Amino acid sequence: MLMTKTIQESIADLNRDQLPFLILLGAKVLDLDPIEQTCKMEFNVDTQLCHSVDVVQGGFVTAMLDAAMSHVLWGLDHSIVNMSSLEIHTTYLEPTRAGKILAEGKIVKAGYKTGFFEAKLYTSDGVLTATGTSVGKLSRKVD
Repeated sequence: MLMTKTIQESIADLNRDQLPFLILLGAKVLDLDPIEQTCKMEFNVDTQLCHSVDVVQGGFVTAMLDAAMSHVLWGLDHSIVNMSSLEIHTTYLEPTRAGKILAEGKIVKAGYKTGFFEAKLYTSDGVLTATGTSVGKLSRKVD
């Protein structure tokens, strides 16, 4: 992992430079752990992104898992300039409901061009609602 910033600088950058869909999901990076290679995020999802009153639509569940998986890489390896998902798998264990949702993304293995990631989504009470895995194509800075 190429770290050129402090953890707090990386977190601030990730929270400042959010894409519109992350703003829509109320995303916030809470923590990056370079030892465990994890990223903790919080989402605050409005019922406008739900079906059946307050059940978050599955695509948004996958987007939150994907964000946690990609943000751990963006936050910890500053040589990455792009990451394209080659495969994402989501398992829905419980309904994910509107409100505060917590996510943890983890780097399983990051090679030079390919990375393997996993993530978990929790209610604010700690109930696991969904898990995800991803394979990503990594693009790095060329010196």
